[in-house]
Amino acid sequence: MASTNAVNYQEEIARPVANFPPRLWGERFINYTSGTQVAEEFAEAIEVLKNEVRNVLIGSNSNFVGALSLIDTVERLGISYHFENEIEKILQLFVELRTNNYEDEAYDLYTVSIHFRVFRQHGHRMSSDTYSNIYIYIRMSENSKKALKSDPKGLLNLYDAAHMRIHGEEILEDALVFATSSLKSMAPNLGSPLRQQVLHALVQRLHFGRPRIEARNFISIYEKDESRNETLLMFAKLDYNLLHMLL
Repeated sequence: MASTNAVNYQEEIARPVANFPPRLWGERFINYTSGTQVAEEFAEAIEVLKNEVRNVLIGSNSNFVGALSLIDTVERLGISYHFENEIEKILQLFVELRTNNYEDEAYDLYTVSIHFRVFRQHGHRMSSDTYSNIYIYIRMSENSKKALKSDPKGLLNLYDAAHMRIHGEEILEDALVFATSSLKSMAPNLGSPLRQQVLHALVQRLHFGRPRIEARNFISIYEKDESRNETLLMFAKLDYNLLHMLL
């Protein structure tokens, strides 16, 4: 008897009809598919661009400053892991050029700074005496100070290089103080994108940031640079987006 009442009770239950309006998004989320096809297209484009960038790197080994500048850009864009062998071969070619003599026509703040930083960054021995002339100018000559302060790009590279110092390198300690104060004073008057790069560097030191975040930031700066290499820029953007799709 009890079981019969239970059955009748269940049959008498009235279920409301859910008459909902059509979905605003259609079947988009129900039929969601991963971006596998897009990722494959990105990967194919990246392979083509990778060969182009590799050729650019190999072709740069006849120009010392140009090669180091290119390596620096590739590393800042976050794509250097594709070209570790090529980069090391280029640096090996220039090992014999490592010298402390940056006088006369060879003396240039940008050249000295990027030479020191890139080589030391890759584990090559570089003496801080590289900056001996700069050190003397900073300490002894107001005219030379003014000359250095008219070179914001060189000062920015000096600032980045000085953060590669080790304990007891007084030259780099003084260079860092000088570069920091100079960049802070000139930053408001710099044009974009150099101003953006300087302001970011003063807040976030190059070697202490998260690589992916720093790469994303530099991509936004580099795309505003009139001297940018479009192949490098496109490769960096595709590589960055692909890595995020694969996470």
